Amino acid sequence: MFTTINPKVLGKPKGYSNGMLAPSGGRILFVAGQIGWDGQGKFVGSGFVEQFRKALENALQVVREAGGGPEHVGRMTLYVVDKQEYSACQREVGQCYRELMGKHFPAMALVEVKSLLEAQARVEIEITAVI
Repeated sequence: MFTTINPKVLGKPKGYSNGMLAPSGGRILFVAGQIGWDGQGKFVGSGFVEQFRKALENALQVVREAGGGPEHVGRMTLYVVDKQEYSACQREVGQCYRELMGKHFPAMALVEVKSLLEAQARVEIEITAVI
């Protein structure tokens, strides 16, 4: 689907790609930031890992509704309220990621923010996909 762009001068990225070149003719899907709650607005829990999993599931549900899958994700941005919390559970987050995304590693960024709109949210995930 995508052509991965990883210039050797940047070194080998770990868990992401430096660039993803979309094929011509694809439709671009912008997925709004998704958080770790269900369809009734109830959080799945207060832990980072469980909220990460649900937020990623929610974002991928939007991609699937548009006719795509994880392999169509070209860019992913994670907004976290505590990057140390993210780092502390990076192994479990990685496991959740691989269960949902497989070995597809889009261009990614992680941004620490002061807070998210929903006070209980620990992470918000935004996706751009090409279908």
